[in-house]
Amino acid sequence: MPAQAKVAKVEARTSQPASPPLTERQEARRRRILHASAQLASRGGFDAVQMREVAESSQVALGTLYRYFPSKIHLLVATMQDQLEHMHGTLRKKPPQGQTAAERVAETLMRAFRALQREPHLADAMVRALTFADRSVSPEVDQVSRQTTVIILDAMGLENPTPEQLSAVRVIEHTWHSALITWLSGRASIAQVKIDIETVCRLIDLTDPTASGKPS
Repeated sequence: MPAQAKVAKVEARTSQPASPPLTERQEARRRRILHASAQLASRGGFDAVQMREVAESSQVALGTLYRYFPSKIHLLVATMQDQLEHMHGTLRKKPPQGQTAAERVAETLMRAFRALQREPHLADAMVRALTFADRSVSPEVDQVSRQTTVIILDAMGLENPTPEQLSAVRVIEHTWHSALITWLSGRASIAQVKIDIETVCRLIDLTDPTASGKPS
């Protein structure tokens, strides 16, 4: 319930045009496609996700696949949104235990990071797709951003974030995404990623209106 309310508020702020809801059969087909995409990426990374193989694995016609996802980039970005949604469900079953909002967000993002670390080929494929995405993929990229925002807001325990807090959340998202890229390229260790995430999460304390009178 709280997460759904947060999604609605975040979507309202981003003013995304509504798309018609999928039927039960269409949703089942879409789920098969996303599952096939994740499986292929887990085995061989970005290059292993070929649209024809995805169509065969998900038992849909190639033309049907392209109606759902116009390109491999669209498909892999949507796969990332789907993976984040699954992570969110897992995180809600076992919420972070930190005493402050900053600690809880840092713990949440590191748990999500470690989940991606267990599937490095899949993580690389999804992050590369996000990096390659152009304007045509904006709706899918926006969904990834909104899902990440909701995960962070849930960890913060916020129902009505201020504009300053939402700005801090965006910076945290950018840092998390950048940390994924540097780790996947071998330019950062897990320890360094943890330090960077914990450092940027301190912005949460700086934008907390109830802490405005506290000494820095």
